[in-house]
Amino acid sequence: MLAGIVLVGSSVQWLTGMGFALVAVPALILLLGPAQGVVLANCASGVICVVGLVGGWRRVRLAAMVPLCVAAACTVPAGAWMTRQLPEPVLLLVMGGLVTVAVLLVMRGARLPALRGTKGAVAAGAAGGFMNSAAGVGGPPISLYALNAGWTVREFVPNAMFYGVVVNAFSVAANGMPELSTPKWVAVIAAMAVGGLIGRTLASRIPEQRARQLVLLLALTGGVTALGKGLWGL
Repeated sequence: MLAGIVLVGSSVQWLTGMGFALVAVPALILLLGPAQGVVLANCASGVICVVGLVGGWRRVRLAAMVPLCVAAACTVPAGAWMTRQLPEPVLLLVMGGLVTVAVLLVMRGARLPALRGTKGAVAAGAAGGFMNSAAGVGGPPISLYALNAGWTVREFVPNAMFYGVVVNAFSVAANGMPELSTPKWVAVIAAMAVGGLIGRTLASRIPEQRARQLVLLLALTGGVTALGKGLWGL
């Protein structure tokens, strides 16, 4: 089950340039619990972003990324603290709610004046840092910022990868490493590799827009499921 979740998440990440956390986090927190699910998602997302950035680092807008990354560094500890303080049913409610709201905003393509310019970058980075360390999902605020900044997909992907490397490194530092046995680590690493191959193979066969819609629908289903489990556990 763990390998299957990571494989699907890795496949959609390489297929669309986004989506590992959105797809994998709701399933991982249901399988491993909120704390372990989030830190595993942070580790896996960080590794995928490092690999994905190898070929596109020259297109990173460092000046634009500074306020995003600095703001994220400031809010990551708050998200990690919240994860350690809340009981599991409440955490599931919070995480499921964050994922669900974030997906709905991205699906709507929300245009928000507050997400423009330097102040918008700070707001998006802060929200992304908090969400990444608390719920393992830090990408939607950056997607919304890029949308409001008028970035193309070609511009967005390498910058999102760069942000993912930075924010996941901070999140792992704050939350720690996942407590998995050696066989589970081997399964996760193998699933990431196989998922990458599958995603790259499908990328030339499935239209990008359709693939992104599938990712968001999967993420929305997972977020609603986590919400339901949290409500059931109260």
